[in-house]
Amino acid sequence: MSQENTKTILINVKDLVFKGEQMILDLNRYLAESLSRIEISRNGDELQIVAPTTLSKRTIKFRIRKFFYKKALKEEYKIISSKSGYLVKEIRRAPLSYY
Repeated sequence: MSQENTKTILINVKDLVFKGEQMILDLNRYLAESLSRIEISRNGDELQIVAPTTLSKRTIKFRIRKFFYKKALKEEYKIISSKSGYLVKEIRRAPLSYY
């Protein structure tokens, strides 16, 4: 891919690391298989995606949400948009008790 026809999107997966290192590798593999036009590299707690400018950020967000659904993590994690990319955050819920 030429540099002028690409964009870089960062995905911060710091909260997903607590679930296990294998989850990040699975996410990396899933994105590479489902979106064949992208290049993915990892820097610590961030995934860096180099994609063509025609590919929307929203498409990547939907693929990540689909990955959460397939791995039964939909109730535990959410994806939040930021200027440079996305953040994967753990959903925090207060425990409810009924008397």
